[in-house]
Amino acid sequence: MPETPLLFIVAGEPSGDRLGADLVRRLRTKTAVTPIGVGGPELIGEGLQSIFPMRDVSVMGTTDVLMRLPLLLWRLRQTVDAIIARKPDVVLLVDSQVFSQTVATRLRKRGYQGKVLLLVAPSVWAWKPERAAAIRPLYDEVLAVFPFEPAVMKSLGGPRTTYVGHPALEQSSARHTQPEAGPLLLLPGSRRGELNRHLPLMRTAAQSLLGHRRITGFVLPTVRDEAARVTRVVSGWPVPVRVVVRPDEKHEAFAEAVAAVAVTGTVTLELALAGVPMVTTYVADRSQVAAAEKYKLRYAALPNILASDLVVPEFTGGQVDPLAVAAAMRRLLDEGTAVDAQRAAFSRIRTAMEQGQADAPLTDATDRLLSYFRLLKGT
Repeated sequence: MPETPLLFIVAGEPSGDRLGADLVRRLRTKTAVTPIGVGGPELIGEGLQSIFPMRDVSVMGTTDVLMRLPLLLWRLRQTVDAIIARKPDVVLLVDSQVFSQTVATRLRKRGYQGKVLLLVAPSVWAWKPERAAAIRPLYDEVLAVFPFEPAVMKSLGGPRTTYVGHPALEQSSARHTQPEAGPLLLLPGSRRGELNRHLPLMRTAAQSLLGHRRITGFVLPTVRDEAARVTRVVSGWPVPVRVVVRPDEKHEAFAEAVAAVAVTGTVTLELALAGVPMVTTYVADRSQVAAAEKYKLRYAALPNILASDLVVPEFTGGQVDPLAVAAAMRRLLDEGTAVDAQRAAFSRIRTAMEQGQADAPLTDATDRLLSYFRLLKGT
């Protein structure tokens, strides 16, 4: 019998864990595969035995990295050594751009000739466009989750890039109607550093919005690894907040929510594809503020980037006024056409992501992985 393909997958944060798990799940409908590497609860649920806890490398920004540098360097060495020792058919690095690029660089410096793919393209269209050419020797292919990225990567001399869509397209059902009232979602991020920076903001904003006629309560979806700590923190807030962890609870919360206050990460795409109105925010560390100023980033939230327009309000920077965030949410809920305008833009975003572009149509990521397995088997 032929050997089962060995996929070494590295996910360094919860969003990457979900992306990786979705890909493994769909891949298994076409072929047997053995996943090994680094991941969280989602990938572990798909049979991966993580060589160390994913949270050890789940960092965001220079401050988080410096605080955990010795641990990060140790885990980096472990990852590279494990790949060299196990000789997988394919290495799939999922997002976590700095960690992924460093793993790929060290592999190539050690003469590794195996296939290395990157799932989620680096944001070379936003900052450091020179990264595109720099990563060309590292990756055999980049699997992009946004339809405009293949063209950008090609124009900048980057590696082969294919648009494979985003799991949120399937996981986020578009709401056909907008509730008149319902819970307000609070989405402060999933990494420890993000939570530390955003939970205080969410607390003040929620307190300011308490009693609004269209807000019936507050729901805070979080990841399993941080659930106990988040629950402990919000239990001391002056407003009641229901913390949810299970995917079915999150889907129910999205379906019922009147709106959301969310950090400018993957979750804003999930909200947009589901048709949930939102106000976005991000409290950045110094390095992130400096990068935004240097590269003159026009937008931070994914819905705005995809629409090339200010579809949702953004409040970002080293300091963010939570009362300004709350005021923007009141305007969104109280102005008659604001919610409808957002939802119409979200519908256009969903259509564009479902189709891709003429020069980069939507391609199944599992087919791209299978092509490498077949190549290595000589079929």
